[in-house]
Amino acid sequence: MNFFKDTIQILKGTTWPSKEQGWKDFVSVLQYSAFFVILIYLFDLILSKGLLGILNIF
Repeated sequence: MNFFKDTIQILKGTTWPSKEQGWKDFVSVLQYSAFFVILIYLFDLILSKGLLGILNIF
């Protein structure tokens, strides 16, 4: 039972972000995710076009 009591005390002492800050963080995560998806897609596109170009030479 000490585990649950200690866990509740820790959670009560934790500072949680406000709703506004939570939404800002959520939007930031979406922006970073979209950026890296686009970056990886472009890298894959360039790599695949380059690989096909090299194969067409032979």
